Amino acid sequence: MTVSAMATVMPTIVPATRGPRRLLLVVLLAALVSGRAVPAAPTPGAHGGGGDTITVFAAASLTASFQALATAFEQAHPGTHVQLNFAGSPTLVQQIQDGAPADVFASADEANMQKVVEQKAVVGSPAVFTRNTLEIAVVPGNPKHVAGLADLAKPGLIVALCGPTVPCGRYAAEAIAKAGATMPDASQEPDVKAVLTKVSLGEADAGVVYVTDVKAAAGKVQGVPIPEPGNVVARYPIAALVHAPNAGGAAAFVAFVLSADGQRILATFGFLPR
Repeated sequence: MTVSAMATVMPTIVPATRGPRRLLLVVLLAALVSGRAVPAAPTPGAHGGGGDTITVFAAASLTASFQALATAFEQAHPGTHVQLNFAGSPTLVQQIQDGAPADVFASADEANMQKVVEQKAVVGSPAVFTRNTLEIAVVPGNPKHVAGLADLAKPGLIVALCGPTVPCGRYAAEAIAKAGATMPDASQEPDVKAVLTKVSLGEADAGVVYVTDVKAAAGKVQGVPIPEPGNVVARYPIAALVHAPNAGGAAAFVAFVLSADGQRILATFGFLPR
C-alpha cells in the first residue's frame, strides 16, 4: 500500500479514541504516513569528538614527505583531512606549549621532543620513525668549488646555517667539529628550508642541510656529500599529543607513519629506515 493510500484509509483504521495507548498509536501511525522517522540518538565520532581533521605539527625537513604521507592517509580514510604545520622543531615545541591545537608532533630531533615529554604532553612514549644525514647544498655547478665542511670557512664564501637551537644547526655544528674544521661565519636561519631557499636563490654559496632536502630541491641546488665518519645521523621521533582535539585520528596517523606503507613513502624521499 502506498503512503497516499494509507493516508486515505487512516481515519477508518484509527478512529478517535481516548487513553494514552491509543494516543501513542495515532502519533506513531501519523509519523509513518508523513514520512518522518523517530531520530536515532547521536553517537560519538570515531575520533573522540575531534571531527575529521587531524592536525600534524612536523619539522620543516619533513615537508615533502609528510605531504605525501597525508595524501596517502586521506586516500585510505575517505572524509578525513590532514592539516600540516611545518616549522623548525623549537618553534613547533613553543607553539604546542602555548596551547596550539595539535594532534601529532613529529620532531627532527629527540631533544626537542623531550621538551614536550617533560611537559607530560605526549601519549605514551615517542617512537623514532625515520633517520636522516647531512649534506652540503651549493649553487648548481658549485662555482665556489666547495669540496667539504672545511671549505665553508673560506674567505668570501657566503654560508647559511640553521640557528644553534634548531636541529639542523646543532647537527651542522657537530659535523663541523667532527671534521676538525673551523665554524664559519654564517646566517642563522629558523629552519632547514630557509637555508635551502637561500642557496637555491643564490643568496648563499653553501649551506648545511639534510640529504633529503637536496633530493627534494633537485635542479635548484647541488649536493656535496659529507663522508660517513664525519657525518651525523638525525633521529626523528613522533608522538600523539595528550590534548589532541582528535585523539583517535592522532593515533591512526602515527600508526600509519610507523607502518610498512608509511616507511616506504619516507624511503622514496631519501629517509633512512628507523
